[in-house]
Amino acid sequence: MAAGRERVAGLLRQLQWAACRCPSHCHTYSQVPEWPTLGNTDYAFEMAISNIRYGEGVTKEIGMDLQNLGARRVCLMTDKNLSQLPPVIAVLNSLAKYGINFEVYDNVRVEPTDQSFLDAIKFAKKGEFDAYVAVGGGSVIDTCKAANLYGSSPTSDFLDYVNAPIGKGKPVTVPLKPLIAVPTTSGTGSETTGVAIFDFKELKVKTGIASRAIKPTLGIIDPLHTLSMPERIVANCGFDVLCHALESYTALPYNMRSPCPSNPINRPAYQGSNPISDVWALHALRIVAKYLKRAIRNPEDREARANMHLASAFAGIGFGNAGVHLCHGMSYPISGLVKTYKPKDYNVDHSLVPHGLSVVLTSPAVFAFTAQIHPERHLEAAEILGADIRTARIKDAGFILADTLRKFLFDLNVDDGLAAIGYSKADIPALVKGTLPQERVTKLSPRPHTEEDLSTLFEASLKLY
Repeated sequence: MAAGRERVAGLLRQLQWAACRCPSHCHTYSQVPEWPTLGNTDYAFEMAISNIRYGEGVTKEIGMDLQNLGARRVCLMTDKNLSQLPPVIAVLNSLAKYGINFEVYDNVRVEPTDQSFLDAIKFAKKGEFDAYVAVGGGSVIDTCKAANLYGSSPTSDFLDYVNAPIGKGKPVTVPLKPLIAVPTTSGTGSETTGVAIFDFKELKVKTGIASRAIKPTLGIIDPLHTLSMPERIVANCGFDVLCHALESYTALPYNMRSPCPSNPINRPAYQGSNPISDVWALHALRIVAKYLKRAIRNPEDREARANMHLASAFAGIGFGNAGVHLCHGMSYPISGLVKTYKPKDYNVDHSLVPHGLSVVLTSPAVFAFTAQIHPERHLEAAEILGADIRTARIKDAGFILADTLRKFLFDLNVDDGLAAIGYSKADIPALVKGTLPQERVTKLSPRPHTEEDLSTLFEASLKLY
């Protein structure tokens, strides 16, 4: 009889172990051991994007959106070039139609600086707004994100949320106001991401703020706004989409990134390549391959420009969660140390290297370097961009992708490397120094790199053709 009771007790123990252990059905759930992680690398990734609405003429709905949000005092941010153009006029008409009370801030700087961010933040704090609308390219949307963040956290020091090591990189825990982004360019994907980039003038480098908390509430993607973009602006925005897609697809995989966060609030926005971001990156790359040249060469090609507007958002969803790596990390000092270069089609009163141009000029050298890791991904990207890889050797993947990119850029009349925009070999130490603080992105390079490697990559990018 004792033996029988022991068998019954054993069966009950087995049933208890096999039973459903979810919190809804089991009081012993807390006793399940935590899943172990390997070393200190992460074991999870998280997808976070803005709500997206797409369609020709959809901007007319923005007044209703703000009405639905119960907004009583709205900040409309744009830049002076856009303030009299159709995209802003369409927004203003909608706000007026639905009786939305608003104030306009049109002093956004193209390629914003810490000071231009602070000016917009001061306006936001003074206005005490309960909703924001950003109409413009990445510079406008990023500035509006910063204004919303610090307007919602008025006692915070500016460097509190700026990425380490330049700032403190604190997690954002304050609730932000609704922000609706209306992109007028097809490049940054800023309407989908929790990233705001600016030039830190003291160090002459770009840095930024990266947090899921600052992503727009809604991105309104209206392809009508792209029809008035000049040729070079279309080109440089498209190059940003190209590199967003390539870099996020080839980035360090999420489960190889360290450290593993002790709390999910500390998991970075840029997490490394992952199965979901891969889908968006590859789809964006295919659209670039099919439509970018058409969109640049023919402003009347509505199909091409509409598709590039979507590609920008698709790539934004990809890189906004996977991240970018060396092309972007190296681009920040290229923009920040600009001397006298002024690009065609940009109505600015200061020297400027457009972001997409600063990114793409290093891309042949970078992908020739990174292809030692995951060469099959580099070869796949080359094929999407038009390379014939039927007889290609996997060990040549980097060179094939680099040559494909050079041909792509040559066909689109891109400046012949860094030398063509004012840099020389003597500038390389400063360019390397400006890249070193960009750990948020450079650490996602699939191949580890040294300062000497960066010097070699900059030197190889002085001339492309």
